[in-house]
Amino acid sequence: MREAVKIGQKQSTRRDLEHEVVDYSQRLHQRGWVANHDGNISVRLEENRFLITPTAVSKGDVERSKLLVVDERGQRVSGRYRPFSEMNLHLYAYRQRPDIRVVMHAHPPTATGFAVAGVEIISTMMAEPVVSLGDVIPTVPYALPKTPESTLNMAPALAQSDAFLLQNHGVITVGPDLETAFLRMELVEHLAKIQLVAQQLGGASFIPYGDIEHLMGARAKAGLGPQGRT
Repeated sequence: MREAVKIGQKQSTRRDLEHEVVDYSQRLHQRGWVANHDGNISVRLEENRFLITPTAVSKGDVERSKLLVVDERGQRVSGRYRPFSEMNLHLYAYRQRPDIRVVMHAHPPTATGFAVAGVEIISTMMAEPVVSLGDVIPTVPYALPKTPESTLNMAPALAQSDAFLLQNHGVITVGPDLETAFLRMELVEHLAKIQLVAQQLGGASFIPYGDIEHLMGARAKAGLGPQGRT
């Protein structure tokens, strides 16, 4: 019998999830959102088990045989490859938010440029991103990877948002499934490109505050954001 895991609103077999992780790893590479050994993906299989991509492997070269499973401490349970060094960020997200089933980290160039420059990506330039991502895309202050600060600094952003920048680092998105986490990454990069063009044309304008309030209400009704989760 194949092991079934509930991800989002659907039941997936372990094999299905492995294929999806491979697919989305390669999509990150094909989009140019990762280079070298950058980026990582994890999926919560059960309470204390996580399917993850390996370290020291290009996302374009990820295969099912290279995936591994770790426990709640990030220790390898199965697989031949080693866990990635940023596993602490993923495990922290899972501990803080039981609703999270997938964590995705990448370095999409335009959004990461904003993170390196310390410039906020604005979601309230347009209506749709407010519903999808909320009224702010937080920036998590820089901290050396694998230090306690690198996880603790995430707490406010993680409580508020499903997508945020890591200063001088990249982007993290979370979600109930791989597709949602990937689409949130795509939207963050898309907004960064739009904002960059708007700045070249004199600066981005904001939609009216009253509309933002209405859109945030729609976001909560869709089950998104802190109010939607509660």
